[in-house]
Amino acid sequence: MTKQKIYIVAGPTASGKSARALDLAQQHDGVIINCDSLQIYDGLPTLTAQPDAADLASAPHKLYAHLHPNDVTSAGNWRELVEPLIHDVLATGKTPIICGGTGLYIKALTQGLSPIPDVPDAVREQVVQRYQEMGPHEFYAELQRRDPEMAARFHVNHKARIIRAMEVLEATGQSLAQWQKSKRARPPDDWRFVTEIIMPVREELYRRCNTRFEAMIEQGALDEVKAFAARLDKGEVNEGVPLTKALGFDFLRRYLEGGISLDEAIMLSQGQTRRYAKRQSTWFRNQM
Repeated sequence: MTKQKIYIVAGPTASGKSARALDLAQQHDGVIINCDSLQIYDGLPTLTAQPDAADLASAPHKLYAHLHPNDVTSAGNWRELVEPLIHDVLATGKTPIICGGTGLYIKALTQGLSPIPDVPDAVREQVVQRYQEMGPHEFYAELQRRDPEMAARFHVNHKARIIRAMEVLEATGQSLAQWQKSKRARPPDDWRFVTEIIMPVREELYRRCNTRFEAMIEQGALDEVKAFAARLDKGEVNEGVPLTKALGFDFLRRYLEGGISLDEAIMLSQGQTRRYAKRQSTWFRNQM
């Protein structure tokens, strides 16, 4: 069987993934496909380090600014988007190049996912409301009674995880642990993944984090945050959507509202970026 090659370029933020993906695209007639959980959204292209006009002109790019900020996505949703896209790229004789720092998305593509059904929004909202009414300890105690296997995996303070376990139980009548034991949906047998993890030494990575954020400010990130915050204020975009977790967004918004100085906003954003890069580096070293 002839294997079809799919490149994956991954690593922490500011590591140089995009430049490497562009090099590969030039060498292999490639199409760059986004694998970043925030770059998939439209709204903050500069702050989320999406490809600029020059990059877009150098090679085809897919799944950047693809979703409205209110849309909810996950590793499973991304996999559903990317698999047919990879098939289409291969069918044209071009080379897919997956680029991004969301490691769970990469694992979903290369290792497959358990077939866990989608949880209806109404069920999710009911579970979240119950958590808020009961509080973490009573809610966790209920999970221990109803799904001891999943409860044993988490601490009472793991809010998102215990809510997820409960909502799957409510929606399907079956423990998430049982779904995770189901046969995974694997990628096609004729795909061969060639993975490159970009991991600069820590001092260089931190320097890149700092200088890139300063460049973002020069490229108009403040105007971008101001416009996006206005959409939040008008209710056009929901508060708490994933894009509001973009590195630096909260601090720049606070500056625009008069809460802190610009220098402080930049310093705090750079620190946040460095810490995130450190967590990503640890994840990639241990998981891939």
